[in-house]
Amino acid sequence: MSTLTYAVHDSMTMLRRNIKHAVRYPAVGFGSAMMPILMLLLFAYAFGDSIGAGMGGGRDTYVNYLTPGIIIMGVAAGSMSTSIAVCSDMTEGIINRFRTMNITRSSFMTGHVIGSVIQTMVCMVPVVGVALAVGFRSGATPLEWLAAAGLLAAIAFAVAWLSVALGLISKTVESASNKPLLIQFLPFLGSAFVPAESMSPGLRWFAENQPFTPMTETLRGLLSGSEIGNNGWISLAWCAGLTLVGYLWSRSLFNSTTKR
Repeated sequence: MSTLTYAVHDSMTMLRRNIKHAVRYPAVGFGSAMMPILMLLLFAYAFGDSIGAGMGGGRDTYVNYLTPGIIIMGVAAGSMSTSIAVCSDMTEGIINRFRTMNITRSSFMTGHVIGSVIQTMVCMVPVVGVALAVGFRSGATPLEWLAAAGLLAAIAFAVAWLSVALGLISKTVESASNKPLLIQFLPFLGSAFVPAESMSPGLRWFAENQPFTPMTETLRGLLSGSEIGNNGWISLAWCAGLTLVGYLWSRSLFNSTTKR
């Protein structure tokens, strides 16, 4: 077999390993879905009427605005479980076992990344289900739903590579659970809950120039069946850039760690 074939085969082996871990410990993965669901319920029922009135509608209007931001938040929340899983492998000795085996070095990271994307996408299903239950209604066509799923997968892929790097630099599982908090917090400082133009000037500038705002606006446009403008291309550019940074950072850290 060629080098590429070996790499794909080894990556699939690592992927199966990570999926089995996720199936055995579902609370770790679905914990990423609980926070978005709780935030959705809180904002929909506690603040939905007042914020919706400010948008010229009611609670249902705000739920339709809020849901895409909550979904993006759920994708970002998946970074914690990935970082913890990578750090756990690095600190509990399994990586030493992998060093003695004839496997592709990159397959360890690739398996975690692909497994994280699959787990994140599965965890978003109950988030969407709860959103529909509380009044979210989409005007998207099947093609727009497919585009929305592709966007979420691209975001999850980028976040996963960053999470792998954060797991590699962590010395303990506890620190690995804390380092992704910045990724999880960024959607709060975007247009997930309120429009960026309603914010104070400084916060508005930050919201408009951070990655999760165009991602949220793109998903919002796709799910509502409205125009997305340049937000789609900006979102994909952010995904590509974050993926490249995360991949190069992870590879550098992993290579330096496994040479010890």
